Amino acid sequence: MILVDSSVWIDYFNGRITKQTNRLDCLLDRELIVVGDLILTEVLQGFRRDKDFDKARELLDSFLFEQMLGKEMAVKSARNYRLLRKKGVTVRKTIDVVIATFCIENDLGLLHSDRDFIPMEEHLVLQIVS
Repeated sequence: MILVDSSVWIDYFNGRITKQTNRLDCLLDRELIVVGDLILTEVLQGFRRDKDFDKARELLDSFLFEQMLGKEMAVKSARNYRLLRKKGVTVRKTIDVVIATFCIENDLGLLHSDRDFIPMEEHLVLQIVS
């Protein structure tokens, strides 16, 4: 099972061809893909046209849906944020730490195109799908 970050979905829906969107294309019929509530929000909020919003929602609804943040996950994410900060890593977006923590806790690989996840792979043992 893998979680696909919004950075990849946004490129995918915008028709950008990248290493990660090509990988997503290959995984669509072969791997169980998880869509988290936070990622669903990030992706869907960017659509200007209702038609595109509805089309994307229909596709994203076809995957396994998971709620990513509750009290326990919030505390674990805060601990991971603090651990990274102690190691001198500046986290630009809290949501990325939540996504990484969710993947780590649920043993999910993460497909992303966001450099902010790189230190989390190194310091938090985040599994990256390439």
